[in-house]
Amino acid sequence: MSKKQNPANSAINSRLRRPEWLKIKWGANQNFSDVRALINRQKLHTVCESARCPNIGECWSRRTATFMILGNICTRSCKFCNIEVGKPTEYDLDEPRRVAEAVAELNLRHAVITSVTRDDLSDGGAFIFAETIRLIRELAPSCTVEVLIPDFKGDLNDLDTVLNAKPNILNHNLETVKRLQQPVRVQAQYDRSLSILEHAKKRGFVTKSGIMVGLGEQWDEIIELLHDLRAIECDILTIGQYLPPTKMHYPLDRFYTPEEFAELKNIALSLGFKHVESGPLVRSSYHADEQVMP
Repeated sequence: MSKKQNPANSAINSRLRRPEWLKIKWGANQNFSDVRALINRQKLHTVCESARCPNIGECWSRRTATFMILGNICTRSCKFCNIEVGKPTEYDLDEPRRVAEAVAELNLRHAVITSVTRDDLSDGGAFIFAETIRLIRELAPSCTVEVLIPDFKGDLNDLDTVLNAKPNILNHNLETVKRLQQPVRVQAQYDRSLSILEHAKKRGFVTKSGIMVGLGEQWDEIIELLHDLRAIECDILTIGQYLPPTKMHYPLDRFYTPEEFAELKNIALSLGFKHVESGPLVRSSYHADEQVMP
């Protein structure tokens, strides 16, 4: 079942032309072909493809990819996302092994594992996350692991299942400012997301979150969000430009300039974030291998 979007958004998303700094020079090389062949052979999903990430050419050409576990159908209907919404049918207990084998074959030094949201599962898919981490440790012991997780409906026991597998980075995105949570993320909750990150930090993990800009937020709302993340000692932050995947998705309000992204980075660093990636094409796992804390 495909996601239903608002037809009124089509005219809005057609009106704004991409500035030069958002025009991507997309190219492929042998590394890109190798990554695609491996993903197809192992019957895996990547958020690079499912979410139509603008950096797929760059990342796959560097032999990196963000693996998406638990299928490719999401139970939530976030208005910014291109991943298909519906009733998932896939629960593949062999998927963690195939992901770990792919990580080993690519000789990754840092693996990023994310998932669709599986509200249909009693543990939200936490067991599959944990098994994937465990098998990567077994098959690629020198590789660090970052997990970009859903909120597990706020269930800290499910979160602990993932944390007990000891990922190097626990990533959970706020996506947007507090005022826009309900229209943009729909079934998610701002405070619940903060509680996920806070619990992981209290357990001693490196935490990370990401936001998009250009959905109609105000500058002071972004600064408030940064303060909220630092209040729970979030370590790493990504800030990128929202780009509607199709004309029917949540409407784009405006494009931020590279100078504005640089200013947000400086503000975030001044608040105490240890690492900040801020730029028009930045996404949650963009240059994630450079963000591993010592």
